Amino acid sequence: MYAIIDIETTGGQPAQDRITEIAIFIHDGHKITDKFHTLVNPQRPIPYFISNLTGITDDMVKDAPKFHEVAKEIVQFTEGKIFVAHNVRFDYSFVKKEFADLGYTYQRKTLCTVRLSRSLIPGLPSYSLGKLCKSIDIPLELRHRAIGDAEATAKLFDKLIKLNEKAVSGSEDVVSESQKALKNEVKTSLLPPNIKKEQVDALPDAPGVYYFHDEKGEVIYVGKSINIRKRIIQHFNIDYKSKKSIEFKNQIADITYELMGNELVALLFESDEIKRMKPYYNRQQRRSVFNTGIFVETDKNGYKRLSYGRINDEKIPLIALSNHYKAKGFLYHVIGKYQLCQKLCDLYKSSGSCFDYQVHQCKGACIGKESPESYNERVDKAIEAFSYEHENFVIIGKGREAGERSVIVVEHGRYLGFGFVDETFSASNLEDFKNGIKRYNDNKDIQQIIRQHMRTKNADKVIIF
Repeated sequence: MYAIIDIETTGGQPAQDRITEIAIFIHDGHKITDKFHTLVNPQRPIPYFISNLTGITDDMVKDAPKFHEVAKEIVQFTEGKIFVAHNVRFDYSFVKKEFADLGYTYQRKTLCTVRLSRSLIPGLPSYSLGKLCKSIDIPLELRHRAIGDAEATAKLFDKLIKLNEKAVSGSEDVVSESQKALKNEVKTSLLPPNIKKEQVDALPDAPGVYYFHDEKGEVIYVGKSINIRKRIIQHFNIDYKSKKSIEFKNQIADITYELMGNELVALLFESDEIKRMKPYYNRQQRRSVFNTGIFVETDKNGYKRLSYGRINDEKIPLIALSNHYKAKGFLYHVIGKYQLCQKLCDLYKSSGSCFDYQVHQCKGACIGKESPESYNERVDKAIEAFSYEHENFVIIGKGREAGERSVIVVEHGRYLGFGFVDETFSASNLEDFKNGIKRYNDNKDIQQIIRQHMRTKNADKVIIF
């Protein structure tokens, strides 16, 4: 038995929006046998653009039942049935969230008519409900109303079942084989419409970086995991929080990957790939240019001075940031945390004391009232907090296969890159290791990844030069 469902909502995010209409058509595998439909009072205003799209207004729902008043009926109506919808994850996420707000766990097996349509009617220009129905001559009245869209989806589902039976018509038991095919679709209903179960099953249970591609082959997302297959399954099984996240899932047409051997190398490679490729759905690490650095030098009076400026081949920074604005903000944070001097950190131009000294926040290094030894001690603590413990070192970790090791090289506090070498590889100096790696860009994100790894328990070997 199948419960074919469509909803209308106040917006596209289950976490904050509410259902305004729900329609359910019951299908026994042969025909529609029952239906349920109601408007729902969302207990909040419906945005104008939503009303403009659906035709559902605040006046229409003000006397409608609240969700908790129809919840029991929805449970009973769908109990023991497979939850069917066009882009099922969207409708299912909203219904689950409404029940969760009532303290009830709503769980049903799901089936997506987008996936089923792509499988049984391949090659159509679009699988949106409106265009799909038009392509196969299914009338669709009351578009963007739950009752209209649910009825059209029910008719679509009926046609898909008949196509499915026709596809297995050579079998001795057509009905049994057809049901088996639908059961397989239920198992894979949470996968993106263009991704087959065999693709996911073939992914490795190993560390690496994976790529989601759209239908044109363009990379739209880069991720990393210590277990690629499990992580990708998690991607597809989560409840989506917005229409945008569902659009992202529906765009995934292919999956590729690169094995990295261990989590640290995977993290480093993922960060570099995101900055290089700038995938649309990677938002946090899309910055590609880290051209400003924090530097340190000792002046003629023995004070260690921090400063910021553009990175070049002659100046090796303590840390790299994306621009001057970020660098200044970083220095102000360090000054406040370690009671350093604005003037000695290149942030206050004056022939006398800095402003902080006048308000008793600076101890007077700017005018020689605090000794270099005392001041430099705090500068060293600040540097230690955002730099590596050692200036030149190599991290040796697990490789991609037996007999291989990964190598990460840091020279003069600057990440040079990583590579893979045979476990019999022998090196007596840093240059030997440098010859075994591929060069990658250094930046603040990379430095943070390595520092964090060095501070956690791990089985990697660290060689200091």
